[in-house]
Amino acid sequence: MKNRSEMLREAIEEKIAIGKLKPGHHLDETELAKEFGVSRTPIREALIQLASMGIIEVRPRRGAVVAEISPHKLVEMFEVMSEIEAMCARLAARRMSPADHTELLAAHHACEAARNAPDPDEYFYRGEVFHDCIYAGSHNAFLIEQARTLHRRLRPYRRLQLRVRGRISTSFSEHDAVVNAIIEGKSDVAGELLRDHIMIQGQRFTDLIASLSRISTQAA
Repeated sequence: MKNRSEMLREAIEEKIAIGKLKPGHHLDETELAKEFGVSRTPIREALIQLASMGIIEVRPRRGAVVAEISPHKLVEMFEVMSEIEAMCARLAARRMSPADHTELLAAHHACEAARNAPDPDEYFYRGEVFHDCIYAGSHNAFLIEQARTLHRRLRPYRRLQLRVRGRISTSFSEHDAVVNAIIEGKSDVAGELLRDHIMIQGQRFTDLIASLSRISTQAA
């Protein structure tokens, strides 16, 4: 069960992801404590967690502010994420046990059930479990740690891109191809498929930036 600071972290992270707290916004502990009806202690703990994820920054004389990420840096981060996940997929295709396959299929079926859910975030949360099954299936502790760390850093943007029209359905189809490749032991195919699934480029990047701009305007 999540503790209070973890729930607060997710709530603040969501406000950042949807643009209610824009890049550069100062996060005042007293105001947040009042908004969520808690003391400043769990708020401070939540902000420490967000800072460790890189979603917020603590600046001298300004305190905590929402981190600003340029489009160029966002592309670079997704490039690295795509390569890390490709490596996880390649190793998972070689190392996953039958029990691992069962967990991966269960996570995949949960994504399928969430595909048409009223709340698009339901698919996102099920997708997180799906990707984590692949990380764990690599059976490389250091790689798992790196994948989870960068996944957390990109979490708001991974969530946001699923709000682009038609992306959830396409995402599930891509998941399906990755699952088949992993179970069939086709490591190179699995890696290539997952790399393409994660990579933000071309029209997908344009859509993501447009969504960021639209949400920023609505929140202004």
